[in-house]
Amino acid sequence: MPHSLILLSSPLPHLHSSISFPPRRSLQCRCSSAQDQSPSQKNQLKPSSRRKEKPESDKVDPVGFLTSLGISDRLFSQFLRERHKAYKDKRFEIYSRLIDLQQASAGYEILGMHRHRQHRIDYMEWAPGVRFTALIGDFNQWDPTVNAAREGHFGHDDFGYWFVILEDKLREGEEKEEYYFQEYNYVDDYDKGDSGVKLEDLIKKMKEEYWEPGEIMTRKERMEMVSKLFEKFFGPNSAQSEEELGEIKDAETRYNEWHKERVKNDPNWEKKPNYEVIDDGRKKLDIFRVVGDKVSKEKIKLKRPPIAYWVELRKGRKAWMKKYLPTLNHGDKYRVYFNTPDGALERVPAWATYVLPDPENQQACAVHWEPPVEEIFKWKFKRPKIPNSLKIYECHIGISGSECKISSFNEFTSKVLPHVKECGYNCIQIIGLVEHKDYSSVGYKVTNYFAVSSRFGTPDDFKKLVDEAHGLGILVFIELVHSYASADESVGLSLFDGSNDCFFHTGKRGHHKHWGTRIFKHGDVDVLHFLLSNLKWWVNEYQIDGYRFHSLASMFYTHNGFGTFTGSLEEYCNQYVDREALIYIILANEMLHEFHPNIITIGEDATFYPGLCEPITKGGLGFDYWVNLSIPNMWLYYLENIPDKEWSVNKIMNVLVSSQPYKQKMLSYVENYTQSISGGKSLAEILLNTNREDLNPSLNVSRAISLLKIIKLITFTTSGRAYLNFMGNEFAHPNRVEFPMQSNNYSFALACRKWELLNEGMHKSMFNFDKDMISLDASEKILLRNPPNVHHCDESTMVVSYTRGPLVFIFNFSPEISYELYKIGVEEAGEYELVLNTDETKYGGDGKLKRDEYIQKTNDKRVDGYRHSLEMNLPCRSAQVYKLVRILRI
Repeated sequence: MPHSLILLSSPLPHLHSSISFPPRRSLQCRCSSAQDQSPSQKNQLKPSSRRKEKPESDKVDPVGFLTSLGISDRLFSQFLRERHKAYKDKRFEIYSRLIDLQQASAGYEILGMHRHRQHRIDYMEWAPGVRFTALIGDFNQWDPTVNAAREGHFGHDDFGYWFVILEDKLREGEEKEEYYFQEYNYVDDYDKGDSGVKLEDLIKKMKEEYWEPGEIMTRKERMEMVSKLFEKFFGPNSAQSEEELGEIKDAETRYNEWHKERVKNDPNWEKKPNYEVIDDGRKKLDIFRVVGDKVSKEKIKLKRPPIAYWVELRKGRKAWMKKYLPTLNHGDKYRVYFNTPDGALERVPAWATYVLPDPENQQACAVHWEPPVEEIFKWKFKRPKIPNSLKIYECHIGISGSECKISSFNEFTSKVLPHVKECGYNCIQIIGLVEHKDYSSVGYKVTNYFAVSSRFGTPDDFKKLVDEAHGLGILVFIELVHSYASADESVGLSLFDGSNDCFFHTGKRGHHKHWGTRIFKHGDVDVLHFLLSNLKWWVNEYQIDGYRFHSLASMFYTHNGFGTFTGSLEEYCNQYVDREALIYIILANEMLHEFHPNIITIGEDATFYPGLCEPITKGGLGFDYWVNLSIPNMWLYYLENIPDKEWSVNKIMNVLVSSQPYKQKMLSYVENYTQSISGGKSLAEILLNTNREDLNPSLNVSRAISLLKIIKLITFTTSGRAYLNFMGNEFAHPNRVEFPMQSNNYSFALACRKWELLNEGMHKSMFNFDKDMISLDASEKILLRNPPNVHHCDESTMVVSYTRGPLVFIFNFSPEISYELYKIGVEEAGEYELVLNTDETKYGGDGKLKRDEYIQKTNDKRVDGYRHSLEMNLPCRSAQVYKLVRILRI
């Protein structure tokens, strides 16, 4: 038939109005109203030619940060442009599969084990290389034939996602549900309990309260209208030839006749909503620009979905427990069973949230974590406000106790958190938190990315730790390893589905050349789905406040960062650079900062990749802070290899303050655990146990405490807006960190912290100094001020001086010479008060400076290019901090 009638618009001319939507696609259809549009309507349908200007900060310039820094490099600029194009293509690919970045990072909401409201548990897993999937565990006596995925698309899709349903079992004597869609409320706050509402009563209530007359069109059968039309045109009483059919009237005439008869049968029809449009088959209109009844449209838009009515139909937890036996109980162990082309496999699910080792030291198992409502953890404190500067206390849960054992979350919460608060640090950064099989790996060989390490406690124990930290005003960061993963095949992701290319690259590219780990396939959409969801999981489930991305060089380069770097920009864009890994980091930072604006991300890259902390819109990677790994390496090298007299203060300051363009976003630290577990020693251990011939053994303690204080102070006060201290270093812990392993006969002697030293000798002095140093920043905002202005750096005297705001920092690195009336230039004339002195007796110093020397007045002698100067006494191996307290105007 040449004409047709389509139900979608009002037949009344005076109700016609133009509704315009932006033309997102060029899709066209033959659709128009019965009456021609007015010129004003046609003009309204035209898209506006004016586009709003984007703010300068939102404009995308792939080489913007190079331009702002005045760097001109044709090859690297071209690489940034190509990377940006690949980034846009990857976003389009993700959006094509997973709708948007929000959904791409929310995989944990559907993958893994989840209780469904319809008295069942749903399990979903990504394993594209398998042919059959089942769940086995305590609940089915480890039988792979009981709970398996159904065949065809009911059990898996074309992308390799498998779906298994575990139906709750009816208790003896109970009958099946009256309605197949019956839901139960397990934990929701709006559980109204068994209200006893019947479906018929609910529908009647909805008709009376929710729907207006005419908004419900009931039919006895779904195909009622279609069958009537079919009978009219092709039934026994229909026209048998074109002559009997007669002339077919135009669409508008047919519609008016049909509408007249409808009004005749229902006099109130005119008062009901109208949603009809006539298609005359002549005009072309964009499907997003239809002419309809504005009044009816607004009514429908204002209506809220009738969810509240259906909630009343739900039954409570008590009714569920009375009628059903849960197919999977809280604490039950389970694994996933795969049938692959190479045989059967049993794996710990990739999205498992709690994993326990088997009691007989066999294969590990996932644990179903679904505590009863009365035992579910409830958060007491809100996230603290993000501080303008970070003072991070790095820690490991397992070695945080004084006993030679693996410590727990609860022990850390009760003993270490109050100590962190007393020290003045505003963040803790936890390493080795995510589940790992090999304890000696410090947690870097991760096996289960969505689970806290069961060695330390349960998921709720960790939530309590985070909650208590927030109550003390302390942020919680975790160190995340997305650059590589454990190569373990029984517990981890390696050969997860029997194939070598599920989560990781194949061949040499999929293996870390030095650490025996696997490298993620960061360009795969499903791997990105896994990693992005992992980032969001820790934020949403455990209220994490930030991430430190570990060893970015391992993922940025196919040589895993072990190549030779000379500083040329060509080395950051050559054939060894993994562009897909860079794009993943951009997507990760974009996702975290878009959906969680207060999240802090820290990049740890030994190669100092250009643009680490630059905005993504300017060609950067989007981190908030970057870690300066040169500083701890420098101090370690000087203490182990260079005699004290030969230290070069120029070289030291060059390392500390050379990164001026990124200075504000730099994270500095003196030492952390890595130099210990890599076969080295802690700085205190080096200084206290040295056997060098050029040193007097009787002066070891004095030398150790003096050097540690000035090294800490100069590193802290030259840092950007972030500083880090590893657990125990605040009181000069004398031992290195060494985890139990075969080489030390699995001893815990060096896998603990000697907290009893806090009140003894030099350790007490160092602790007092560290507290006062951190406290000085709290009062003077040192880290928030402009980068240090170094105006005095004398190799011959080994004296360094610089200013930050009203503070003057003076360091005498000379091991033997103390200076009297040493001249230091200052910009402002006035009085300067000594606010911190490393030589004080309470810090283990000699106390050479007297009280009358704590206030210094300037003189008019020109020094260091300044019109004014200070003359002060400088004890050897000491540092002083002076504050301008009174300005003299001449």
